[in-house]
Amino acid sequence: MSEFILEARSVQRSFESGEKHIEVLRGVDFQLKSGQSASIQGESGSGKSTLLNLLAGLDLPDGGDVLWEGQSIAGRSGDALSILRGSQIGMVFQSYYLVPELRALDNVMLGGRISGRIEKLEKRSVELLERVGLGDRMKSLPSTLSGGERQRVAIARAMISNPRILLADEPTGNLDETTGDSIMNMLQLMCREDSVALVLVTHNTTYASRMDDSWLLKQGILELS
Repeated sequence: MSEFILEARSVQRSFESGEKHIEVLRGVDFQLKSGQSASIQGESGSGKSTLLNLLAGLDLPDGGDVLWEGQSIAGRSGDALSILRGSQIGMVFQSYYLVPELRALDNVMLGGRISGRIEKLEKRSVELLERVGLGDRMKSLPSTLSGGERQRVAIARAMISNPRILLADEPTGNLDETTGDSIMNMLQLMCREDSVALVLVTHNTTYASRMDDSWLLKQGILELS
């Protein structure tokens, strides 16, 4: 078994824009051990979100490979990859992507249904909302929640399937400094308590420095900083 729970090997990704061929990632290597945390920084447009989508199996590289627990995700069918992702990976985004018509509890439960986790789903959803400090807001619609509260719901949803890896793309980007600090503290605490490996894409150097490893993505190459 590989010592890495998440790994990218010489990952390449490019896009066509009109007549232009844009190389976003030019052979990225990345490794993350179980329970470890890592930050990825880089200028806007450097390819951080592209890399995160590749690590999550939401996109496929033009070259190279992504491995989860030592197993390549290349060549898997869309359905097989979706099922595997649901049991391995949780994702948190800058935008919360909550369903506006659903209560906080139902949004968390929806994440469990999508991942295929059905057993004691409501009980676990309630427990997670209590852990993120929203025990009294379970029946609230997203429109009645603050930005920080919405992100807490999104984090609970990301943790519903007991993921081994949590990928967070600028999770504090829409929040003020005080609220962002509380979200980061909670995110790190939950990952430590549940032994979840954390990949944080952020512009915030303070948050980046709190991770075990800090990586910098520049001109399509990822290096430890």
